[in-house]
Amino acid sequence: MKISRKKFLTFLGSIPVLGALGMLYMRLAEPDWYEVTEKDIEIGRFASPLRILHLSDFHASESVSLASIEKAIDLSLELKAEVAFLTGDFITWQLTEESEYKRILQKLSSQVPTFACIGNHDGGKWAATSHGYSDFSKVRALLKESGIRLLFNETAKLDLKGKHFSLVGLGDYWSGDTKPSGVLFPTRSADEAVIVLSHNPDSKEGLKPYDWDLMCCGHTHGGQLVVPLLGLRPFLPVVEKSFPEGLLTWGKRHIHITRGIGNLHGMRFNCRPEISILNVT
Repeated sequence: MKISRKKFLTFLGSIPVLGALGMLYMRLAEPDWYEVTEKDIEIGRFASPLRILHLSDFHASESVSLASIEKAIDLSLELKAEVAFLTGDFITWQLTEESEYKRILQKLSSQVPTFACIGNHDGGKWAATSHGYSDFSKVRALLKESGIRLLFNETAKLDLKGKHFSLVGLGDYWSGDTKPSGVLFPTRSADEAVIVLSHNPDSKEGLKPYDWDLMCCGHTHGGQLVVPLLGLRPFLPVVEKSFPEGLLTWGKRHIHITRGIGNLHGMRFNCRPEISILNVT
């Protein structure tokens, strides 16, 4: 089909406009357009579903306002979860407006028992090389004062409405702090459910020798920018590229990777921030 010179020049002239609209969408529309997802997971441990709220990667910063995080938490509270898991990266580089952030996090913890693991941006060896804190003491204090229990290579034994399970929170993988020995074991009793919180899904390789049911992760942001039709995720920050997001089966185990609430650099495209509900039986 022959295209006239006028139509071709019109098309060329539209490219900057389309580019500008795309940038506005990435920065102003999608980052605060939360998607609520709900998934059923059968691990064969609970007679009735355990309703889990899984959030991750708040990334409080100049790019992600506390108002945006509060909006996500307000939406989350409407979903009536029995327990909330937060899988790291509460900040990007530095903690600011601590009292306001604490107030927002307390909205969640005052309504739902809330547990967390640490992320690579929250402080540690990796963060120290990337303009962040050399340790995560500031984030630990924030969580404690907000009524959120941080599990750092620790186990909590929980009983929620007759549902008994062990919750294991691991240290950050990029900082070399993932230490499952002593908190996970090669075998467990037949009726014991084991759920793991680990920020980075690449940490799964080190957990192969241990017996657990479900691991909740963040870190990937789902790639944050996903090329339409092709599904390419050029900025996916993991080694295992086939595990970008969602609920995945890994042998007899399950891994849930949420796209997270915040972002880096204030942009998302074709990869909306996610509020996740997991119904585990």
